[in-house]
Amino acid sequence: MQLQSTEAIQPRSSEAPNNWFDYPVRAQPHHTDYAGIVWHGTYIAWLEEARVECLRSLGIEFSDLVAIGCDLPVVDLSIRYHRSIKLGTEAIVRARMSAMEGVRLNWEYQIQSLDRQETYVTAQVSLVAVDREKGKIMRQLPPTMQDALKRLSGQFEG
Repeated sequence: MQLQSTEAIQPRSSEAPNNWFDYPVRAQPHHTDYAGIVWHGTYIAWLEEARVECLRSLGIEFSDLVAIGCDLPVVDLSIRYHRSIKLGTEAIVRARMSAMEGVRLNWEYQIQSLDRQETYVTAQVSLVAVDREKGKIMRQLPPTMQDALKRLSGQFEG
């Protein structure tokens, strides 16, 4: 089996960086292995934290989505590890929604040094709105979520 080129894991859009949501992190002992290097799964947790906080900044509380019966499971994840982060290092997780296709939300990420000179990780994540009770993909996003995401997705086709 031949692996797909890492070019497939590059950011999907070339828009100006001003629409990024920045989420600061610091590599704590529980994020690392015995060598003091951040464990690969920690980066994925940081991506989700940044996405949840970005949605919260728009007035979308994840707990409210759960309460109305909506879940946003990850259906696709691409991640490229460029450089390791070491214990105690501060970094910025940059998140933005790159496209909204019906109930599919595509996000892209960069984890960078505070001075933006080092890129540690680039990633793309796709989520789909699911009706928690039925276990099926929703036909449309909940209205309050649609309204809030329009502020994020003004540059996308709906």
